[in-house]
Amino acid sequence: MATQAGIDAVRAATLDDEEVVRLALEVSSQSDLKHTVAPPDNDYAKRLQQLTGDHYQVQGHAFNYKVYLSPNINAFAMADGTIRIYSGLMDMLDDGELLFVAGHEMGHVVKKHIKKKIMIAYAGSAVRKAVASQQNQAGEIARSGIGAIAENLLNAQFSQQEEREADDFGILFLKGEGRDMQPAISALMKLATLGNKHSFLSSHPAPEARAKRLRENGLAPQQIEDPSLLKRIVDWLLGFWPFEKNI
Repeated sequence: MATQAGIDAVRAATLDDEEVVRLALEVSSQSDLKHTVAPPDNDYAKRLQQLTGDHYQVQGHAFNYKVYLSPNINAFAMADGTIRIYSGLMDMLDDGELLFVAGHEMGHVVKKHIKKKIMIAYAGSAVRKAVASQQNQAGEIARSGIGAIAENLLNAQFSQQEEREADDFGILFLKGEGRDMQPAISALMKLATLGNKHSFLSSHPAPEARAKRLRENGLAPQQIEDPSLLKRIVDWLLGFWPFEKNI
């Protein structure tokens, strides 16, 4: 276990783009097997195809789009260009708002935000396996939960700056389709009604604040200081920690 922890630590530090894409493809394939994917003749699939059919290649990235037939409100992207949108989210949004969400998810891929999430997952795995190698209560608990790390990769939170970059990419995508930014604002306000504890907002936080930024500043540059990769790993691991947190 300790040796595997060292391997994961090295992987976190040395991930290249090719390995990131390979890992993303594996996670995406496993996710597709766990969900009901809308067939091409399904109304949800046809709607998404109509909106995104001209955008399988964007800025050198190949994208593939599918709908999960589920009432859950969610969407995600992976570094291999996978974009998955749940039918529950499609029911909530009009076409312009759905275009913004698709563009937002593209932005996470183009800006390589997914690579950072995978690095966090690997580094977090290294720490957890190091703890699990210890012969004590913490080690026993860590050993029992290590398998959850890969599953939680999709739920790891994007930073505020990453969300702003993805929002801006989504707006540029809307403008490329001849639309203004209003669908972006209305989509974010709809998502804000879900409440902070909703699973979608755990990975895509603060939609109301993001909508306010767009209303007031548009695409004006607004760089903020992101937490370090180390802090993001620590914060993520605290979500698994079985003991009282005094930090």
